[in-house]
Amino acid sequence: MTPLAPAAIAAAYLAACRAELAAIKPGNVHVHAAGHRMSVADFEASAVLSAPHVAASGARVGARAEGAVAATRAGIGQNTNLGIVLLCAALAAAAERPGPLRAGLAAVLADLDAGDAAGVYAAIRLADPGGLGRAERHDVTADGPVPPLLAAMAEAAGRDRIARAYVTGFEDLFETGLPALAAARAAGLSEPWTTTAVHLAFLTGFPDSHLARKFGPEAAERVRAEAEAALRGLALGEGALGPLMAHDAALKAAGLNPGTSADLTVATLFLDALCREKAGDAIAPAASCQ
Repeated sequence: MTPLAPAAIAAAYLAACRAELAAIKPGNVHVHAAGHRMSVADFEASAVLSAPHVAASGARVGARAEGAVAATRAGIGQNTNLGIVLLCAALAAAAERPGPLRAGLAAVLADLDAGDAAGVYAAIRLADPGGLGRAERHDVTADGPVPPLLAAMAEAAGRDRIARAYVTGFEDLFETGLPALAAARAAGLSEPWTTTAVHLAFLTGFPDSHLARKFGPEAAERVRAEAEAALRGLALGEGALGPLMAHDAALKAAGLNPGTSADLTVATLFLDALCREKAGDAIAPAASCQ
């Protein structure tokens, strides 16, 4: 499998961001309903602003992340895409390597250095994500020596699924996201319902770590359990609009934004597109990522 050019990576990234916005994702911003003082236009602009940095030719993960978040912050004035950028920067770097993407990703993660750590920590400070808090060790917001990136991610992995991705080789994408996408396609669903299926797999599969940071693990688990009871197994299609929009409205009325589930959804779509592009086959199976 050949390395991908920056233009192809940027196109795949923009397509993933836009596909995620086109799908109903209960509690998140999408074309059917804004929320949490953010609009679809904010996320669309964020995707355009961040794409050149995520796809920067030959750039390290840290430089991609810092550049993308800085451009977003300057243009939008708020954090709309930190989780997306942290996931997609590593995937973009992996896509530039020859061979299967999962192997390339493992190599990228193994090669992270102090410069990557400085860039990622700068991106996190710029984004200033809600509920980040402080860590006793390897606190990325603290002054002083820069802690190793994977050590800091390992420290946060138990409370943050984005951090967990860095120390598990992006397991959630490969073991939950891609299978959910493949199953939705096999069931005959078309976009944007395939995207909704991926989001629901994350929303019902484990507590959303954005919610856990802001409201506590019990609240995050309650949101997960309620989504599982209301939405797991829902036949996606026009008949699902009512239940999905009702659940969406309830979450937004309560100020609950399962943002990590949305970030993982974008990254899954990006990963799928990159794997297909590397395989040179628009309908290549998810196995092409391995």
